Parts: sequence; structure tokens; C-alpha cells
Amino acid sequence: MTQLETYRGFVYPWHIDHIGHMNVQFYVARFDEASWHFLAHYGITPSYLKENQRGMAAAEQTIKYQKEVLAGSLLVIRTELVAVRPKVLKYRHVMFDGATNEQVAEMLLTAIHIDTTLRKSCPLPPDILKKFEADL
Repeated sequence: MTQLETYRGFVYPWHIDHIGHMNVQFYVARFDEASWHFLAHYGITPSYLKENQRGMAAAEQTIKYQKEVLAGSLLVIRTELVAVRPKVLKYRHVMFDGATNEQVAEMLLTAIHIDTTLRKSCPLPPDILKKFEADL
């Protein structure tokens, strides 16, 4: 499995919640941004989605918070494919403290390729599916 760097960023003071660490909404936002870079690597780009009336919908997300992330932290996310089926992708995001390289959080995500006109799942194009399959 190929592990790709899909995000680099910084934790600002306004990302911090009432207990003093990064609020869950900002973990999800970072993982979401990482997803789009991950998908684009395989050909599911914004232009592909728009030109083909396609979308990717999250069906399930599980997050494990492993270490507090504080204001001023540098963040790095690396992503790897876990499984692929004709209409479904399962992948793992791992978030690291960019200064210490310690793992701070992990998300396992199941995404479905959809036809945005019919609002139904549909198969990935064969060329894109082959790129995913080659990485397993």
C-alpha cells in the first residue's frame, strides 16, 4: 500500500475548544481536505467530478483521538488505501504532529462513488479503479 502525504497545516488559536485542545470539527475538516488530495491522486479530481456529474459521499467515518493537539501545532496527514470495490473505497488517514512525528489521530473512512444526477451509487471508471487496485 502506498502512503501519501495528503495534508500539511497549522493549528490556530481559534481551532481550540473550551478544554484547551483542537476541537473535533477541525479534525474532521483536516481529514476532509486530505481526502480530496488523496482522491485526486487517483484521478478523482474536481474537474472529473464536475464533467461527469459524479461525487464522493462519506458513508462511514471513525476517528480515534490519540494525543491532544494544541494551538501552534504543525499537522501532517498521510493517507493509505485499505480496500476498494467497484463503487466503494475504504481508506485511512493518519494525522501526525509535524514537529515530533507522533501520531495524534486516525480516521478510517468509507466513501461511495455516486452519480450526482440520479443520487445513486455507481461504479468507478475502469481506469480509475485500476489505479486504486494497483495500490493494494
